[in-house]
Amino acid sequence: MCAGMLAPFLVTACAVRGSAGYRVYDRPYGDYHRWDDGEIRYYNRWQAENRERRNYRKLKREDQERYWRWRHDHR
Repeated sequence: MCAGMLAPFLVTACAVRGSAGYRVYDRPYGDYHRWDDGEIRYYNRWQAENRERRNYRKLKREDQERYWRWRHDHR
């Protein structure tokens, strides 16, 4: 009975957490951005323009900084 009642809540909680994203530090501008579906759309656009194929978290610091400079110019 308890497990049946908790299961829908746990699935919902995970889905909400997953869609909320996480915070990423923007070193060139000294601020934080929420890495969520909206930011992913910008990142995908940047990847296409720059022929970049790596996940953001796997980029070198200078490439991450290059992304944030581009991002601030494309609000």
